[in-house]
Amino acid sequence: MKRNIFKFRHIALLFAALICLSLIPAAVFAGDEVLTVGVPVDRCPVFYKDYDNSEIIGIGADLMRAVAEEAGYNVEFKAIESGSLKDALDNPDFDIVMPFGSALSSTSGKASVVSDNLFQTPFTLVTTGKSELPPLNQMKVGMLKSLSAGAETVRDLYPGIQIYFYNDMDGCVKALRKGEVDALLHNSYVWSYVLQKPSYSDLSVQPSTMFSMDFRAGAVDTPESREIISRLNSGIAKISDTKRQAIILDYTSRRLYRYDLSDYIHRYGAIMVMSLLLLIAVIIIVVLRYHEAKREHEEKLQRMIDYDQLTGALSLTGFRKKAEELLRNNPDKPYILTYVNFRNFKYINESLGRDQGDNLLKYYVDITKSSLKDYEAVCRLEADHFVVLSCAESDEIVIGKDENFIDQVRNYFIDRGKDNRVQVCGGIYFLTPLDYLQPDIDRMIDNARVAEKKVAFAQKQNYVFYNPEQWEKGKHAADVIDHLPSAIKAGHFKVWYQPQIDYETGIINGAEALCRWDHSKLGFMQPSEFITTLEEAHLIYELDSFVWDKVCQDLKRWNDLGHHRSISVNVSRCDFLNNNDIPAHFRKLIESYGLTPDQLRIEITETAYVENPELL
Repeated sequence: MKRNIFKFRHIALLFAALICLSLIPAAVFAGDEVLTVGVPVDRCPVFYKDYDNSEIIGIGADLMRAVAEEAGYNVEFKAIESGSLKDALDNPDFDIVMPFGSALSSTSGKASVVSDNLFQTPFTLVTTGKSELPPLNQMKVGMLKSLSAGAETVRDLYPGIQIYFYNDMDGCVKALRKGEVDALLHNSYVWSYVLQKPSYSDLSVQPSTMFSMDFRAGAVDTPESREIISRLNSGIAKISDTKRQAIILDYTSRRLYRYDLSDYIHRYGAIMVMSLLLLIAVIIIVVLRYHEAKREHEEKLQRMIDYDQLTGALSLTGFRKKAEELLRNNPDKPYILTYVNFRNFKYINESLGRDQGDNLLKYYVDITKSSLKDYEAVCRLEADHFVVLSCAESDEIVIGKDENFIDQVRNYFIDRGKDNRVQVCGGIYFLTPLDYLQPDIDRMIDNARVAEKKVAFAQKQNYVFYNPEQWEKGKHAADVIDHLPSAIKAGHFKVWYQPQIDYETGIINGAEALCRWDHSKLGFMQPSEFITTLEEAHLIYELDSFVWDKVCQDLKRWNDLGHHRSISVNVSRCDFLNNNDIPAHFRKLIESYGLTPDQLRIEITETAYVENPELL
C-alpha cells in the first residue's frame, strides 16, 4: 500500500513540472537561437572590429544586438571578407546581411526580403575644397566597392551620375586628388571617422546632405528568412528613438581613429625629419668622436712605442723609422751616427739615487735636442746608452759639435754642488753611400757601438771613429765570447806544454802551460786570437780556471808515475777582478790534487797591475 502511494506522489510531481514548463514564454527558449549576421567591417563607426579584442562593434552592430535581444536571438556577427552585399546574400554562412537601403536581388538573381528600417543614414559628398561642383546628374562620384548595392539607389535618384568604385578609402582619395572623380560619397557617420586621418586634412564635407538611406537587414527570400525578418521587425518596433539616438551619439562623439605610421609621418613629418637629422648628426658626432678617441689612443700608444717615456727621446723602434725617413729625404747630407755611453752611471744611481740618475739622462736629452736640427734625431737605446744621428758639417763632429757640450754633461753634478764627474764616451760611424740606398739602422748602431767599446775597454773618456777592420774584429770577438762556455764543456780547449830546460845540465826541469782552441769552424786558434778578447770581455777567468785545473790533473798523473815536475801557469789582471783571493784558490788546488807548492809556478804579466795601482 505504501509503495503505491510513493509512486502516485512521483507521478503528481512530474505532472506539475510539465504544467510549469508550459507556462514559460516561448521567447525564453528562443533566446538560445543564434542569428548569424554578415556585415562589412570597413565602415567605422557603423561596423568595425574592436582594436582590443577584434569583436565587431559599431552603431549598426549595437542596434542589431538590441533588436535581436527583443526578438529572442543571440546575434553573432561575421565579416564580409570580399565582394558586395549582393554577393553576401548568396553566402550560406550568413542568416541575414546588412546594411540594405532597400530590397535587392542577389548576385545569382535571387529575390531578397528586408527588415524595417533601423535608422536613417545621411549620405554626403566629400571634396578637396572645390568651390563649384557640377550638377549631380553630371557628376563623377567615387565610392567603395562594398557600397555597390547602394549605388543602384544613387543611380535611381540621380540619373546620369557616373559612379567609380575603389577597393579602399585610400584608393578613393587618390582618385579624388588626381581629378578622376569630382567627389566621394559615403554616409556622414563614416566621414566623421575617416576625416580624422591627418593626411586627409585637405578634404571637406559638403554641408548639404545628398540623401538619406534606410538601414535595414536582408536575406534571400525564403520562408525561413521571412520568419527571421518578421521576428526582427517586432524587435525593431520595440526600440525607442531615444535609444537609437543614444547609440548613434555614443559612437559619433568618440575619437575612434587611431594613427598609423603614415599618419604620424604626415602630422609630425617635419618634427620627425628634424629629429632624424638631429639623431643622424648625433650619431655622426659620436662616430667621429669615437674615431677621434681611437686615433688619439692609437697615437698615444704609438708614441709610447716610438718614444722613451722618461726622457722624451726616440725609442729604438721610433728611431729606426725616423732615421730611415731622414736618410731618404736628405740624401746629400753627410750624416754620422754616434753611440753614447755613460760609463759610471751605475755608480751614480747607487751613490746619488735613481732620481739623480734620471735627471742626468733627461738633461742630456734636453740639451742634445736643443743642439739638433729638424733633420737630426736622438734615441735612448736602454738605460744610459744613447744614439744620435747628426750631420758632420765641420771637423767638430762629436755630439754637440764642440767640447763645451761634452763638458756640460761631464760637469752636470759638479755644477750642482756634488763632487761627481760624469764619464762620457762614444763611438762614431760615418755613413756610406750604400747606407742611404739601403738603410740598415741596426748595423749602423752596431758599428758605432764597436767603436765605443774600444774607448770603454781603454778606460778613456773620448770619442773613437769606427773602421771596417774594427768591425771584423768585433765579429770575431763576439764569436769567441759566444762559444767559450760550450767549447770548454766540449773539450775543445787543449793544454800544451812548452819545455823548460836547465842549460847547465841539459835536463827538462819544467814546462810552461799553453792553451790552444780547437775551434769547430776555424781550426786551431793561437792564444793571441782569443786571450785578449776574453780579457776585454772579463771572461778570461773562466778559461784560466780550466787551464789551472787541467795542469794540476797532469801533475798528479805524473807524480803517480814517479815524475816530479813543475809547471808555470799564467795569471791575468782580469782574474783578480773575478776572484780577489787568488792565493786561496791555488792553495785549494794544491791540496785537492796532493801537490807540493813548488810544482805550480805562477807567472804574472806586467799588464796585470800597471793600470790598477790600488790593486797592486
